[in-house]
Amino acid sequence: MGHYPIIASVTKEEQFVQVLESSVKRVNLMIGHIGNIEEYISRLHDAGKLVYVHLEMIAGLGKDAHSVAYLGDKFKADGIVTTKSGAVSAARHAGIKSIQRIFAIDTAAVNTAVRMINSTNPDEVELMPGLMPRVTRELKGMINQPLIVGGLIRHEHEMAEALASGADYISSGDPLIWNFANAQTTTFT
Repeated sequence: MGHYPIIASVTKEEQFVQVLESSVKRVNLMIGHIGNIEEYISRLHDAGKLVYVHLEMIAGLGKDAHSVAYLGDKFKADGIVTTKSGAVSAARHAGIKSIQRIFAIDTAAVNTAVRMINSTNPDEVELMPGLMPRVTRELKGMINQPLIVGGLIRHEHEMAEALASGADYISSGDPLIWNFANAQTTTFT
């Protein structure tokens, strides 16, 4: 079994204990609500993990610049994951990292995403779905940021192919994939 730069996407409450016990060092937090997000982030930090909060997935949390600043100031999130270009700008202003998530549904969507990325300059980009080697190569050639691919990746050979195509990280909500994590992967490339 190889070791890969894996980012755990926690998509279900029952995965929380698993991610705490895993060797994954980066977590995209996609569960919780305004009342428990601080505890989740604190426990993940105590376990030595970087925490990126998926802004659109946390109940009771707004999607505006004040919410992004609050995540950084009050909850000590290391960064955000978002599909919103305004949130990327807000993260930069708040002094936290940002991952711009894009969906490659067709050529027009990819071209629009590249324009948005070049305009807002997120710290990283996440391409969904992750099983598109040609699109991964092409996108990597059009952006300057580290590239995360995620979605639909289920097997080790798919991770290897994604990385060979230019991806810097693999994000996954599958705890079995987390077992492939390279424990040294903690920072931006």
